[in-house]
Amino acid sequence: MDIGAWLRGLGLERYEQAFRDNEIDQRILPELTADDLKELGVGAIGHRRLLLKAIADLQSGDGRAATAGSPTAPASFAAAEAERRQLTAIFCDLVGSTALSARFDPEDLREIVGTYHRAVADTVGRFAGFVAKYMGDGVLIYFGYPQAHEDDAERAVRAGLAVIGGGRASRCSRTLGGAAGHRQRARRRR
Repeated sequence: MDIGAWLRGLGLERYEQAFRDNEIDQRILPELTADDLKELGVGAIGHRRLLLKAIADLQSGDGRAATAGSPTAPASFAAAEAERRQLTAIFCDLVGSTALSARFDPEDLREIVGTYHRAVADTVGRFAGFVAKYMGDGVLIYFGYPQAHEDDAERAVRAGLAVIGGGRASRCSRTLGGAAGHRQRARRRR
């Protein structure tokens, strides 16, 4: 792969000499970090992000359009084009956590909440969900980020149902002695 042509395809030909001077080739490229790019003289955060994304695309096979011998879009068009996509977000929290905080020691409650977080993350991970943030006993999850799918909304619903349905049999319920499972059954009867 011609690194110079790849950089030109990204509109970042100004860094071609620095890549050559530091003997960066296709074997080294996947190992580059943001700090390495700073040392190479890539000062703009946007350029570093663009390079890191392009390197990741090369590793996944999506970056072939910017390799030598293939047509590329003009740099001004690539930089100006924005992408709009749908994002589905769900928020899950542990039912009855306030009551649990009165029943359990803080260290034990932290272990319970950690077990719950891991169970939720494992479950939504099976549906290509992205854990955006842990907030107390809650978990904010995105579907459609960083990877978009046609059926992200459906995946979110299925993941939510799996989180609720898995509560009785999960490690979290065993830790709680069935308290969470009881609460989930009560919510289903409504």
